[in-house]
Formats: sequence, structure tokens, C-alpha cells
Amino acid sequence: MNRRQFIRNSTGAAMAVSPAINTLGASSQKGKVKVEVLNPQNRVPVSMIIDDSTALVNLAHFGIPQFAEVFPDQYQQDWRKLPREIPDAFVAEFIEWCDLHGVKGKYSMVPYPACTGWLHRNIPGWSAAELKSSLDLVRNEVTKNWDIHPEMISHTRVIDIRTGLPFPYATPDYMENWEWSQERSRDELSGYIHYALNILKEAGFYCDGVTTPGGFCHRNIPNLAAATHDAVKDLFKANISHFFRDVISEGDASVAPVVVHEENTNSNELSCSVHIIGCTDDWFGGWDGLVRGDADKFITHDLGKGRMVDIIDRGEPAIMVCHWPGIYFNGEKAGFNIFKTVVDRLEQKYADSIQWLKLSEIARYWAAKKYISFKPVDEGIEIYSPFAVDDLTIRIDKKLTKPSILHGADPVYLSESSAANGLKSNTYFINKGIALACFHLPKGKSIFRGI
Repeated sequence: MNRRQFIRNSTGAAMAVSPAINTLGASSQKGKVKVEVLNPQNRVPVSMIIDDSTALVNLAHFGIPQFAEVFPDQYQQDWRKLPREIPDAFVAEFIEWCDLHGVKGKYSMVPYPACTGWLHRNIPGWSAAELKSSLDLVRNEVTKNWDIHPEMISHTRVIDIRTGLPFPYATPDYMENWEWSQERSRDELSGYIHYALNILKEAGFYCDGVTTPGGFCHRNIPNLAAATHDAVKDLFKANISHFFRDVISEGDASVAPVVVHEENTNSNELSCSVHIIGCTDDWFGGWDGLVRGDADKFITHDLGKGRMVDIIDRGEPAIMVCHWPGIYFNGEKAGFNIFKTVVDRLEQKYADSIQWLKLSEIARYWAAKKYISFKPVDEGIEIYSPFAVDDLTIRIDKKLTKPSILHGADPVYLSESSAANGLKSNTYFINKGIALACFHLPKGKSIFRGI
């Protein structure tokens, strides 16, 4: 059974189709000047989603027997042969390599992994010192370039949040991956997500996003979006939350992020929840570390084909999906080696035309892009955004003269870049009467001057 599948019929009504990457819901003109929002730094965002990771515990080893209890005809492999631990030495090796190559993404920390123990308390089978060391590694090193998500509470059995115990029913109706979540209300889901997030908060992590375990809420996305919004805002005071639920690994359907839920408070503060969509299946090593993957499915050795090529060439965020047991691959690191090959090929083909971002950074940019507005004024163009956003990049069909962004008393002047793919924050590029500008946009109203 595919634990994470994009189900078109069940989710199509819940998600509006995201606009194309280089279009804007509202455009503005000053005379004949057109303004268009581009990708940040005029590069295609890429990212990496790591599922089924946590401290020390190999989720496949402990989770498979629980899945087998519910589906005995399906889960028949000898889980005892899988390592019980994915060591911190491997976490450190993986993160060090990713840091050297600028890789960013999302790293799950399952709070109560397969009901073995609690990250903020203890995990039987490992000492308190070992758990502390593992959490310190993630807090100090992983979080530099990776968002931390819960993958709900256990990723296996549904937990009764009144008692902290698994419900005593080994059926699909009481497994997080399957039926329990499909008809839960916004409030019920919010309470469950809040419980998961609070464990990670007590363990010292900041989380403005969540990952769904397997099929969690695949028929209940509106309530999932609202519940994620509520729990994240309550615990971490974030106005933009995000969640990873679906994968579209083939075809022409858009994989751009979608704002699924939004709210305005009495103070007119906007907050929203963004659905992040993966564009690949796990072609590294699978969730159980049994089937070796294939780098060519992401990008072929001749750099000409593959799912990542299709999405990057389309200009949409290209977000790969993997599972931690398959990256470790029983200590052989087969999934890790495939990942290295994929990153190397992406660097060869795309060099400065892609940009690694965390999911939270992608979610913020797409939220700002949805709500940003432009209005011509005497000084230039007034830009309004309900959210601050880094590296907002716009195209203006006109030459610029000493462009600046004014927010408050003192303008921030932009420096000229020598190349369109060399844009950094507070720079601009001009070619044949077309200007690209990249700058930090604060929340509220700003004036773009120099037109």
C-alpha cells in the first residue's frame, strides 16, 4: 500500500490550482510599466524532504511490525534484520556533506517514534546521554539549513492525547497513516497536531510546519490546513504555517505551493497555511531501506531527462522526497550515494539557475506572492505585502535609474548586477530595457523608486 499518494479525485476540490510560476494575480502599471513577480533571485527553488527521521530510532525497524499487525498479508519482510538505530555519526556525515553543497530542506523529528519513547523525555534502549547528544546534533547542526517537522505523534498508532497512550485497536481506523484522520474536525486535528508540536517545542525545536505520516488527512486537506495553522500559530506565533501532504511525481499538473487556508484577525493581521507539494517519489532507497533507488529517475547521466529536469525547466519549485531509512540503507548508504549523484548532476546542469531553500522559505515566498499588490504612485510603485519576504524578485519592463526601496525614512539603494542569474538581495540587472530587481521587502507598504 502506498503510504503517501496524490489522490486527484479526493483532493482536487480542496486545492485551487496554483498560478504559473512567473505570473501574478494582480499586476500594476505606471504608464506602460508592467510589474511581474519572478522566482527568488530569478532562480528555481529546489529542496529536499526527509521523512521518517527522528533521534536514533530506525522507524522502519520498529514500525513495520505495527503495520504488519494491521495488514499481515502486506508487510511480511523480516523487520528484525533491519538495524534498530540510524546512528548520529551518519546524521553528522550527511549534514556536513549537504552544508558543503548548499543543500536545504525539511528534516522530520517524529516525537514518539513508533511508540518507542518520547523525544522530550526518554527512549528506552538508549541512555539519557545518547538521546541528549542526538537532540543536540539536530538542534545545533541540522536546523541551520533544514526545517524541523513532526510527522504527527508516532507515525504508527494513533495516540489518545488525553492519556498519552496508543488506542488499543490495531485497525486502519486507529493508525496515523490511514483512516483515523480522514473525518476529524478542524478542532480535533488541531489538538492532535498541537500535541505533536508541543513535544518538539519542549525538546527545544522551533516548528512552523508539519509533515503528514503516510495517508494522514488525504481526504481531509481543508481541515488539515486549518488545524496546522491553528497549532503553529498558537505554539510558535507564526503567521505563515506550511504542511507537506502530497506528491505529484509525474504528469503536467502543477507542483507549485498552494495557500489552502487564510484568516484575518480583528487587527487585520493576515495568517495562512501553505500546502507544499513534492515532485518526486522516493527513488533513493524507500521508506523501509529494502529497494535500491535510481538517480536517473531524478536526472539522467547525460543531464537531459528526469523528473527534476521536467520541473526545473518548467520553473516551479522542484522538491525531492526521501525517507531516512532508505538514505541510510542499512548502513550501506546507498540512498545517500544516489542523492550525492543527483545533487552533482543538478549542479552540472543548472549551476546558478537553481537555489536551495527550506520549505518554510518557499512557503513564505509563495504566500507573499499570492497577496502582494502593486500600485502606481508619483514616487514610483507602491508595494504592499502582509508578510515580510527575503529576495523578492520582480521584472519591470523599463530601465531603472538609481533604484531603491523605501520603507520608513531611509531608502535602501540597489546595486547593479552584471548578470540576470547573479542577483542577490538589494541588487538589480538591466538588459534591453528590461529590469530585474531583487530586494528584501518588509511587511506593509513600501515604495519602489527609480522608474
